[in-house]
Amino acid sequence: MKIYTKTGDQGTTALFGGTRVPKHHIRIDAYGTVDELNSYIGLIRDQEIDDHFKKILLDIQNNLFVIGSILATDPDRSSLKSGKERLNIEKIREEDISILEQEIDSMNSSLPQMTHFILPGGHTTVSYCHITRCVCRRAERMTSLLNENEPVNEYVLKYLNRLSDYLFVLARKLTHELKIEEIKWTPKKT
Repeated sequence: MKIYTKTGDQGTTALFGGTRVPKHHIRIDAYGTVDELNSYIGLIRDQEIDDHFKKILLDIQNNLFVIGSILATDPDRSSLKSGKERLNIEKIREEDISILEQEIDSMNSSLPQMTHFILPGGHTTVSYCHITRCVCRRAERMTSLLNENEPVNEYVLKYLNRLSDYLFVLARKLTHELKIEEIKWTPKKT
């Protein structure tokens, strides 16, 4: 299989289903940002962290490939008017979101209560979590914008929203495990 096809040399790309769109289309921005997010998750997974977190992050990466596939599919060609599937695309399920929620609750149960915003940083791995959370929020914003124009599966939006929460709590959990001080953000008084 050749890596280059030359079909995008004029600034368009093909969605699953064959429809060609400009490379700057919001759908391309959405799944491109999910791809960027997936790469940052891989960076966190490459750090010296507990194997449990590595397993969860690997599952998240697989789910992000599913989300990318969903976003890269022309909605007009993904199903017939009868509602039957035309393209065999995996789905994000409620259970995938529940796993993130369970992980968030489990990590949160061992953390001190949060009383202030927290400044990102303190350790490289923690900083990677915060950067990844920001990329996740951008992916969520782009997917939300796409959803205004072309409906997106509701579980995709929920998953991205919950994933950013997971990444924030993971940053806090790793801060705690690494015995790094959380720096609270306190607005300066004028």
